[in-house]
Amino acid sequence: MDASSRAATDAIVFDLDGTLWDTCETCAIGWNLVLDRNAIRFRTITADDVRAVAGKPHEQCIRETFVGVPEPQILTLIAETQLEDNRLVAEQGGALYPDVEDGIRQLRARYPLFIVSNCQAGYVETFYRWSGLESCFRDFECWGNTGRTKAENLGLLIARSGLRRALLVGDTPGDQAAARECGVPFVYVDYGFGVCRGADRSFSSFGDLTRWLLGDLQA
Repeated sequence: MDASSRAATDAIVFDLDGTLWDTCETCAIGWNLVLDRNAIRFRTITADDVRAVAGKPHEQCIRETFVGVPEPQILTLIAETQLEDNRLVAEQGGALYPDVEDGIRQLRARYPLFIVSNCQAGYVETFYRWSGLESCFRDFECWGNTGRTKAENLGLLIARSGLRRALLVGDTPGDQAAARECGVPFVYVDYGFGVCRGADRSFSSFGDLTRWLLGDLQA
């Protein structure tokens, strides 16, 4: 993706977890609370367990993590961990990656900003409240609201806002696949949860990403 393509960009869509912040420590606490509350026998969940599935739709995260747990208990986990995640993240927050807050505030002066996520309903709003960045974003869409794939939700955002030359910033192969399916450039940040090859651009910090998007870094 060259400078002329960047200059033609009319909007930036961000993935959330692994791109803007990390809530895996907090979510691990919530998942363990749900296990204990429902007397579900399973090992203690760690932040690394959550990271291993982060970026996927919530139901898929639970099914992949709690292999061997009976289906009725899986359904309980799916329902209750969504609520527990939102409650605890609202209380304890997550870790914004370095330079995200300043970068988002700088970028919103140049571009319309959006979020697309595989998270549950209410989670993006929790991010908005905790980070104080709600006013920087025009719109968002997520799996919990629509039950659709990331590519479908990205397409909804693009159509709803009349975007013609958006790009997607993300950290996982799923993000990359969504961008490809929608025909938009994919910019990979490698500090997140996944490994991507063949991205249109790659950055190791949000600060460098911001400088490049603003035309201050000739990467």
